[in-house]
Amino acid sequence: MSVNNIKQLKIELRRVCRQARTELINNGKKELDKILAERFLSLNEYKDCKTLFAYVSTEFEVDTSFIISSALNDGKRVAVPKCTDEFGNMDFYYITSIDCLKKGAYSIMEPDETLCTKVSDFSDGLCLVPGLCFENQGYRLGYGKGYYDRFLEHFFGTSVGLCYSSLVQSRIPVDVYDKNVDILITENNINYTSIAFKRNDTYEP
Repeated sequence: MSVNNIKQLKIELRRVCRQARTELINNGKKELDKILAERFLSLNEYKDCKTLFAYVSTEFEVDTSFIISSALNDGKRVAVPKCTDEFGNMDFYYITSIDCLKKGAYSIMEPDETLCTKVSDFSDGLCLVPGLCFENQGYRLGYGKGYYDRFLEHFFGTSVGLCYSSLVQSRIPVDVYDKNVDILITENNINYTSIAFKRNDTYEP
């Protein structure tokens, strides 16, 4: 498939997924977010991690606020991203509370650099990766800027995607720059996608 065809398919899929997520806001989103957060917090990978890299969710994304507050209460280091340019680059900063955030690029809450310490070690930890939708193999459809695909190239910990089951796709158009997550969580199951885990099973509590 040509690069142009992949690009066009992604544009159309983004449109469909944005509409579907908008409709979810008044149709059970809060309940689904609660289940997804509880499943994430039940992971042994979460319990064992010392550092959580978490995106700060917007209204239309899977809500990460409870996960972030739980991680802080559990004594884990929590780092959140700050976009540094429009070309897919971002830095992570440790936060100690929600008060360390301020509105940044694209109206997304980002760390206040005057209150936070920049992260320099990405050799370990657990990373929550946002996406408009995912497929069972862990590939994701992002927002088109490539921030997390670039980040995951240099992240050596474990990556996790949270997705409503209604938005899991049988197949997502991918190119050589797209990175899949190691674990995909929906309200129905926890799927270990990476061969790094030496398993291809799906865990259904």
